[in-house]
Amino acid sequence: MSPSAGRDGATSGHALAARLAMLAREFQGERTVEDTLRAIVHAAVDTVPGAWHAGITEIEGRRRVSTPAGTGEVVVRVDRAQYETREGPCLTSAYTERTVRLPDVDTEERWPRFIARARELGVGSMLSFQLYVARDNLGALNLYAREPHAFTGESERVGLLFASHAAVAIADARRLDQLSRALDVRDLIGQAKGILMERHRLTGAQAFELLVMASQRINVKLVDVARELVETGELSVTGQPERARAGRAPR
Repeated sequence: MSPSAGRDGATSGHALAARLAMLAREFQGERTVEDTLRAIVHAAVDTVPGAWHAGITEIEGRRRVSTPAGTGEVVVRVDRAQYETREGPCLTSAYTERTVRLPDVDTEERWPRFIARARELGVGSMLSFQLYVARDNLGALNLYAREPHAFTGESERVGLLFASHAAVAIADARRLDQLSRALDVRDLIGQAKGILMERHRLTGAQAFELLVMASQRINVKLVDVARELVETGELSVTGQPERARAGRAPR
């Protein structure tokens, strides 16, 4: 539910602060990056005045554009129109500006190719916020409305605060995901080393050396070599030279 506007700014401000604090806790409880993104777009619709739908635009390497989360099919279609025409408020927000408002599709003169497509899709106005700039990776939170002039100055104020909290939640979710992946990789390599140590009576260092040799020989990532060994019991290195070398203690 959107934060209620009281008779004075303080009441509305307190309600918004409480709402954002609650959302921050909810975002932290999501299990994956994908879950976090989905929670953010649905919360945006319930929080920012005027929002009908919401989506997130991500740009990798400043080139590859995608919509990893959205509240409806219209979000995907509108975003696709922007990606195909290479213009629109989402892209402008992500690349160059912190906040971009499209008040009325029927009178908008920016992004003419995109506007024609947006009008056909039943969008009356839009509001976009830059979420993050991480090297060559960019992100934007996009809000959509059926009616023109659905977004006001209050929408921008609330949306900007919401976007700031969302950006922190996304960064935290990605850090946790990277940590989890790192732990999974370490565990997988540890299991593979254990198999080689038991099978060939090797030390831990010797077993790791054999995994590295296998990775280099077939030009496959070390973690993938370890995964194959754990899942199939086979190591993608054959022949006596590798086994003989693995049996010697590394210098």
